[in-house]
Order: sequence, then structure tokens, then C-alpha cells
Amino acid sequence: MSLCVLSVAYPFAPVTADPVGGAEQVLSVLDRAVVAEGGRSVVLAAEGSAPVGELEPLPQPADEIDAACREAVHAVLRERLAETIARVRPDVAHLHGIDFHRYLPEQGLPVLVTLHLPLGWYPAEALSPARPRTWLAPVSRDQARRRPPGARLTQPIENGVNLEAFRPRAKRSYVLALGRICPEKGFHHALDAARAAGLPMLLAGAIFPYTEHLQYFEVEIRPRLDRRRRWIGPVSGRAKRRLIAEARCVVVPSLAPETSSLVAREALAAGTPVVALRRGALVEVVEPGRTGILVDTPEELAPALRAVEALDPRECRRAAERRFSDRTMIETYLAAYRRLAGGGGLPLFTGADS
Repeated sequence: MSLCVLSVAYPFAPVTADPVGGAEQVLSVLDRAVVAEGGRSVVLAAEGSAPVGELEPLPQPADEIDAACREAVHAVLRERLAETIARVRPDVAHLHGIDFHRYLPEQGLPVLVTLHLPLGWYPAEALSPARPRTWLAPVSRDQARRRPPGARLTQPIENGVNLEAFRPRAKRSYVLALGRICPEKGFHHALDAARAAGLPMLLAGAIFPYTEHLQYFEVEIRPRLDRRRRWIGPVSGRAKRRLIAEARCVVVPSLAPETSSLVAREALAAGTPVVALRRGALVEVVEPGRTGILVDTPEELAPALRAVEALDPRECRRAAERRFSDRTMIETYLAAYRRLAGGGGLPLFTGADS
């Protein structure tokens, strides 16, 4: 069955071969997979995106992204989405943005929504859509268990990583943190912990033009930088994979309940242990004392950064090979596309562990 899949990205983040955000990364993998299967992939995403399939570009704001800017972009997106559906006639639409409820298509087309972010960040009405043939997929069991009353979620579809792209390398002394530079990621705690542990640290990531993100960098990150604790901006491709593989450890100091943590999964694939605050699905990713260390408070990060040297990188890689291949994720999504395109539904999450 040759499928036509319309993927709709979060409209303010470009989708490239190796994007910054986890949602964009998953979309990029699925875009390539649909094309590789002989299907048609159409991606509605920000200007500057470079999917393997066909791009339907959305204009990007020149200044800070505020409420008025969001509303203007959503208006364009709704119009462009309706036009694209009428012209392309996709078999299924797959939405990835936290703001998906602002531009759900008209009734008829089956819609799959991946909930990449903590469920508490979505409006309650978004998690109980009245629109028929709309399926909401969490990315971990921990995330699914946090669903509010009335939310109907599918069984989780866990994120995966390309194991062939990540290979263990000889370790160096630095601690690595990477991701979007924003308050909920807690990178200031990682910088404090690296200083307290007497270790060098690299912080890699983009700063998006949101007022709160810009302020966070200026107030909490910049004053903590020095010659041994450096921000190196966004990284991608081979440079990113090498940084991860050669790090002493990857630290995930997230203050929000992580829904999946692709960064942690990539680290393990590269044979790099993970030090993290015990938040959300990180308890499902990191095996304490084997592939990393989980702590309860930011103050416990520094001793964990020192202790992580005792962990075996080979155990990290073996864990990734057992659990985090992107082939499983790809096959699950492709099966879901076929089922929805054929008029079927998806199994719902009941909370049972089986």
C-alpha cells in the first residue's frame, strides 16, 4: 500500500536532516522512512526546512515570537493546511506541534498527533478533541500515565535513534549538555554542578527568539560561563555525534517531566553514560548504576558527575541496542499510518503494564 503522508511540524522550528528539537528529529526520520517505502511525504514546516519529501513552507517571523506573532502564523498555517489537503489528498496527516489544536484539519482525514511534550503543557481541551478520527500518541509510558481525566491516548510509540550513526569513542574529560536553551531544561544547574565537580563542560544548543529564552540565557547562563564551562551554540551531524561519544557523560538537568529524552538515548547509543535529575521518562531510559546516575536534587549532580567514571560505556551501548533502535519506532508509525488510512483505529492506552 503506497501511502501519502502529510506531516505538520511545529511552525516555528525548521525540520532538517539533523534538527535541534526532538519533535523535528522524529518528523525528519519518518519523512525519510515514508519516501524509502515508496510513499509520498509532504511536510508543512518552517521556511528553511529541508525534508527528503516535498516541502510546503511557512513564513517565519523576523523578530521575537510573541502572542501576536503566533496568531498570525497559525492563521497562515490553517489556510495553507486546508489548501494542501485539498490539492494533495493525503491518506493521513501527522501533527507534531504543541499547538496542534490551533490548526486541526476539517473532519474526514485521519489525523495522528504525537505528543512530544509534557501533557500539562497542552490545554485540557487539546487532549480531548471532539474531532472524529483523531488519535493522540504519547512517546513513553510515564508520559501516558500522567494523562488528565478524559484524555484518550493511544499506546505509546517510543522514540528511537539511529544506532549506526552513533558509535563509542575514547572518552575525554568534559561533561556535555545539549538541547534548546530554555528555563525548563535547567542547564544552569549543570553548569553549577560541573564547576563544583571541577570538570570542564560544553553546553550545546540553540536559543530560540522567545523573550523568556533570551532572558534565561542572559540571566542564568551567560554569567556562569568561563574558559572551562563554555556555550558552543547549536551542533549537528558528525560534530554532534563526536561530542556525545567523547564526553565523560551527558547531563540532563531537566526541571520538567521529560517525555522521552532523545538526548539520553543518543548518549547511550554512543556509549556515554547519562547523569540526570529523576524527571519523567528518564526513569525508563537510565538504568542507575549501569548506564547512568539519577539524582533527586540539583545539589546531587556534582558528585554524580565525578562518580560516573566508574560506569562501563559498553553497557550503555548494549542497552541502546536492546531498547532504542529507531527501526522499532519507524515500523510502528508506518503500521499506524496504514491502519488509519485503511479506516481502522489504534489501540488505546489503558494504564496496564502488559
